Amino acid sequence: MEYTIKRFAKLSGVSARTLRYYDEISLLKPKRINSSGYRIYGEKEVDRLQQILFYRQLELPLVAIKNILDSPDFDVEQALNDQWYQLSQKMADIKRLLVAIEQTLNHYKGECKMSDQEKFTAFKKQKINENERKYGQEIRTKYGEKTIDASNQKFMGLTEIQMQEMTTIEQELFEKLKVYVADSHIDSSLAQEIFDLHKKWLSYTWSNYSADAHKGVALMYVTDERFTSYYNQQGASLAQALHDIIQYYAH
Repeated sequence: MEYTIKRFAKLSGVSARTLRYYDEISLLKPKRINSSGYRIYGEKEVDRLQQILFYRQLELPLVAIKNILDSPDFDVEQALNDQWYQLSQKMADIKRLLVAIEQTLNHYKGECKMSDQEKFTAFKKQKINENERKYGQEIRTKYGEKTIDASNQKFMGLTEIQMQEMTTIEQELFEKLKVYVADSHIDSSLAQEIFDLHKKWLSYTWSNYSADAHKGVALMYVTDERFTSYYNQQGASLAQALHDIIQYYAH
């Protein structure tokens, strides 16, 4: 079965404008262009768009999705199994949040007592699962199971105040990076402040500091599109700037 872009948009629920954009960035090319100049999509394109939509549900950036689908090692059955697992984890997170809401309602009704720690357990667990879905395989391969498990355990033990501090530090880090990239001087007090902020931010989840590990994290910021996108969505070139600063100051 073949579809014009209009029919393909209706079939998939993806707008024609988005399909044209996917064509422009070579994420989803049409099967062919007909004699009238219209994009025509076939079964192969249908299957690829389905994969794109699955990965979008997992919040992967388009560049990362393209790299996955274009990889010579891409296996659709393995991809579907991975997607099923990751989406099931997201569903478990939602169920956990629903339970937390019920417990909180009962707390306010006076039917039970929630500790301050319990009020944030579901949110912290959700954050850990999100990181595992996005980066788990890479960071566990790089740093080992014990290190990542210890980091997750420390994060689960953070108090509400520590969670707020961690968020504040990250926001301050973004703001200082934006100032830095406008006038970059690696040997400057601002660069040192940025390094210290990032090191302090890591201390909330790292049991022991290692300069080599810090440099390894920085390298992932520029070699893994998912990490790069996380920082660059706050401002152009932030990932590269942070990488350069960490490599310079970590010792």
